This record gives sequence, structure tokens and C-alpha cells, in this order.
Amino acid sequence: MVSELSPTPGARSVRDDDGRPRPPLPVKMVIAGGFGVGKTTTVGAISEIEPLTTEASITSVAAGVDDLTQTPEKVTTTVAMDFGCVTLDPTLKLYLFGTPGQERFGFMWDDLVEGALGGLVIVDTRRLDDCYAAVDYFEHRQIPFAVAVNAFDGKVEHDLDDVRWALDVADHVPLTVFDARDRGSVRDALLVVLEHALARAEG
Repeated sequence: MVSELSPTPGARSVRDDDGRPRPPLPVKMVIAGGFGVGKTTTVGAISEIEPLTTEASITSVAAGVDDLTQTPEKVTTTVAMDFGCVTLDPTLKLYLFGTPGQERFGFMWDDLVEGALGGLVIVDTRRLDDCYAAVDYFEHRQIPFAVAVNAFDGKVEHDLDDVRWALDVADHVPLTVFDARDRGSVRDALLVVLEHALARAEG
């Protein structure tokens, strides 16, 4: 059983004029990235409800299309979306929508990002090529996003400056390292996106 998240520092319960607690503000956030980078794991690690997943078995036909070289143990893949939610503090609740990673399911992205405050683009440094499409998507639609390098086996193959250069990510886009399996680490990565999106909205 995962432990509860610590409240965001300085968070206070917001109350209406009659003194009743006000429900937290709902915020939509998208978890994106290439095939097998850890999107489903990320949503599952932090969601306070049982995540909704649309996992399907990887068939021999799909295995011939999707590169399993770095993820030979992967037996399922997201074909529509992942969904979960987490209350960060009494004032804010994130609704998380994970995108499918394969290009052939890219037609779903427009619907998934509709109304999103921002996005977390997950990167596997062993397969940087798989992340270009996600970065380009958010840049072209001018949706605030942060890049999060998933530390598979606790290791990152490349320096963050090299990752930024390889992905051609602008200096103002936050770049961080996280562990998609760790609840606190996922929370910190989501907060990076949230702070970046709010700063951009205020600027």
C-alpha cells in the first residue's frame, strides 16, 4: 500500500463564505511519450483511484511493428489512454490522461489534450528517437510541458544537457529526472509541469 502524499507546502483548506470546505480545483494534465517509456506506470504510481487503463496484449504482429529491443519484458501496450487522479492538496486535484505511445494511435491525442493545463513528456534516454513526436506535438500546439527522463534501473544514459540538445528542447522548458515507479518522484515531476504552466499563464 503506497503512503499518502504530503500536502503541498503552504497549502490550506479553502472555504466558502458560509464556512464549508470548497472542493479542490480540477486540473487536467497529459502524460505523453513514446512506446514503453513508462506512461502507464507513472499514472498507476500516483493515482488515488484504481487507474483506468486500456491495455492490450502485444501480438506477434504488433511486436514486428513496435521495437521491443529495450523492453523485452513488455507484454501489453496502451491502445487508447490511461486515466487516474490525485489530490495534491485541499485546493488542487489533478486528472491524469496518459496517451498511447505508438504513432498509429496518434489520432487520439487531440481529444486527450483538449482542455489540458500542460503535459509531462516522458523520455527513455535509451530510445530518444521515440520521444521526438511528443515534444513536437506540444511545441506546435503551444501547450506548456516539461520533459521527464525516466531513470530505468536507477540510471540515466545521458547528461540532461545532452538530452536537451538531442531533443532540441528550448531552454525555458523544464527538464527533470524521475522514477515512474515512485509515487513521490512522480508527484515532483507533475509539480514541475504545474509550476511551469502557471508561470507561463501569469507571464
